[in-house]
Amino acid sequence: MALALLAATLLAVDYTLTRSAGDLGAGQVRERILAISAGSFLLAFLIAFFVSRSLSLRVRRLKKLAESIPGGAAKDRPSEESRDEMGSLERSLGGVAIEVQKLLDNVRYESARRAAILSSMTEGVLAVDQELRVTFCNSAFLRAVEFRGTRSEGRFLLELVRDTGLHELLRRVLATGNEEKQRFRLSTLNARTFEVHATPLEMPTGRGAIAILHDVTDLERLEQVRKDFVANVSHELRTPLSGIIGYADTLLEGALHDESHNQQFVEIIRSNAVRLANISEDLLILSELESGQDSPEPECISIRGVLESVLETVASEARKRDVKLIRERVEDLHVNGKRLRLEQAVLNLLANAIKFNRPGGEVRVRAELSDTGRVAITIADTGVGIPSEDVPRIFERFYRVDKARSRQVGGTGLGLSIVKHVVERMHGAVTVDSVLGRGSRFTLLLPAALIPAGSSEEQTVTRNS
Repeated sequence: MALALLAATLLAVDYTLTRSAGDLGAGQVRERILAISAGSFLLAFLIAFFVSRSLSLRVRRLKKLAESIPGGAAKDRPSEESRDEMGSLERSLGGVAIEVQKLLDNVRYESARRAAILSSMTEGVLAVDQELRVTFCNSAFLRAVEFRGTRSEGRFLLELVRDTGLHELLRRVLATGNEEKQRFRLSTLNARTFEVHATPLEMPTGRGAIAILHDVTDLERLEQVRKDFVANVSHELRTPLSGIIGYADTLLEGALHDESHNQQFVEIIRSNAVRLANISEDLLILSELESGQDSPEPECISIRGVLESVLETVASEARKRDVKLIRERVEDLHVNGKRLRLEQAVLNLLANAIKFNRPGGEVRVRAELSDTGRVAITIADTGVGIPSEDVPRIFERFYRVDKARSRQVGGTGLGLSIVKHVVERMHGAVTVDSVLGRGSRFTLLLPAALIPAGSSEEQTVTRNS
């Protein structure tokens, strides 16, 4: 604008000089040039006034807009020497910049904190939009559905979860806008059961939904263990109790004076009473071990002494079932713990090896120092063996591989659980190798006592039926 005005003034002066050079004197030419310059100055002043006024109005509007933003009217904005509209606008924008930075810092902090909370949650969290596209999910959810991809957000839920139960639940929430709960089992490689709580979620693009997945697989397993316990114990208690009551009634009804049968009936009653006592003893032992009340005494235990005592205890049962007990190499080793509990653990393993063996089968017992420096007590049998899918669960309370055979030979399913608890309280471990139809081998690995070991010898004692 200024350049155009200057060019117009120069052209007017040049035109005046050219047309009036011969007609006017030098004084008149100067007067005309002064008039043209004054007119140009006045015009420039008017233009500058209107432009400045327009700019000032725009600056004021910008200042009001800046002050309407959080921080625009803050008193702690940067102070500047300029007091005009531009300085005021600069101060307002400076305050806005400070507040916006604070808001961004808070947003980043809250976002990081929320991400940390969601990532550390054991429950799976899933958010979807109205088209069932994943807008957010945490790592627990990805582990639950066994997602192997690199990016989950933006994908359709069907790409992450093939199970229709979760899809139908979220569709109902999106359609009705109501909260819903449902329990279902995800069909993944390691199938697990989840309790899902889904609620509607308002999103900029419309209604979405968010679901919280709580893994209840272990709770279901515990519930099943409780049911198995009630069923097993009820059966084990009912059978001997029925025998005791039945034969006692028979004696009271006149068989007490039947010399040919009364002693047999009393022996049956005693046998059933002993069975009840064994069940009660196993339950009490397991309860003490799990509660931590049965702390091991600081005593040095001779492994050879424990095995000799237990072998004598089960010798009669082995003869009755036509099972050979073979005492292989038993070194003179020692461990620290409670002798009574260790004897119970070994007794349970030997009793199982005899009960689940075949007529003419063998049970081999061995004790030696392992390559890792721990005492290894091995009990191997030639019995029915354990299916591979049942091996991981045989140390659970009340778990039975063959329920029919277990009830036939007796027991509550607590023996191996007691073995595990005893060994773990002695800071050891128990391992099992089994082939279905060929037998099983259990090994107790216990820390050796810090005493000089005696000489070892190999001897085999076979107890025939």
